[in-house]
Amino acid sequence: MAGGVENRQVVLKEYIDGIPKESDMEMKSEKVALLKAPKGSGAFLVKNLYLSCDPYMRGRMRNFHASYIPPFVPGQPIEGFGVAKVVDSDNPDFKPGDYISGLTGWEDYTLIYNNNTSLSQLRKIQPDDCIPLSYHVGLLGMPGFTAYVGFYEICSPKKGEYVFVSAASGAVGQLVGQLAKLHGCYVVGSAGSSQKVDLLKNQLGFDDAFNYKEEADLDAALKRYFPKGIDIYFDNVGGDMLDAALLNMRVHGRIAVCGMVSLHSFSDPKGIHNLHSLIPKRIKMQGFLQSDYLNKFPEFLEHISESYKQQKIVCIEDMNEGLETAPAAFVGLFSGRNIGKQVICVARE
Repeated sequence: MAGGVENRQVVLKEYIDGIPKESDMEMKSEKVALLKAPKGSGAFLVKNLYLSCDPYMRGRMRNFHASYIPPFVPGQPIEGFGVAKVVDSDNPDFKPGDYISGLTGWEDYTLIYNNNTSLSQLRKIQPDDCIPLSYHVGLLGMPGFTAYVGFYEICSPKKGEYVFVSAASGAVGQLVGQLAKLHGCYVVGSAGSSQKVDLLKNQLGFDDAFNYKEEADLDAALKRYFPKGIDIYFDNVGGDMLDAALLNMRVHGRIAVCGMVSLHSFSDPKGIHNLHSLIPKRIKMQGFLQSDYLNKFPEFLEHISESYKQQKIVCIEDMNEGLETAPAAFVGLFSGRNIGKQVICVARE
């Protein structure tokens, strides 16, 4: 277009504490004179196609530098996992027309530099007519890989074990449950609506599921669904659900601590009361990051891609159209508005 190309951006206004609001973010627009990567920069320019909304991003909205990933910069585009197409490149490893998946900006176009630490999780995508490109921010991306390494590496499952998954209809939980079923386990999931409970039982193959919002006593609910106790708890929420699960674990049970989405406030977090259960039941409880297992990513990609093509695994996506819908979609994660993996379509090509 005359005068340059418009690059819309979603930026963080300022650091926050508590649940994000749409008003914490704003849309800005800048002019890009040419869609080119600067010569000698080693950078490459991408057009963003799909962006991922993930709960961990809330932690980057506070000024906390002791985390595993740095905070966002107020006034700058929010960063997250995405699928993009290379437009121009000064990097011999990435050529125009290549599709990539990795950390990118919440904007139409992003310039990715060679010294960017996010390159460690950036990879080329080989388009496959059988697999939608958007799945590379969900099923075949960071959330899917989180489910894969969390279940196999942290939970060390055995056939016939009893598995409980919280936030089970989300991007991570839905795959954990399906992997557990394929492994020969008995699987129950919790979710926040009757629609999600129905999805878990009738589309994702869980043995049973319940709406945690309808349970006045989570301890009693887990005893009802797991009368013999829980061998594996894949925890995506923390808080009261983790407290109840601790009381219902079996001896030598394993808890994979993946997320703490119930942590509404960073400055005044709620404590866990039932940690005493760890000792007599010899429970292994471990937090983890998928980035610690990147050497297993090729194995994961092959395994999950083939399982999907063989219709052994399904993927539930919640797609929003347009970059302008990103703030509302992200905020919706924390009230359970999404059904499945929340994705933003910025452009089809």
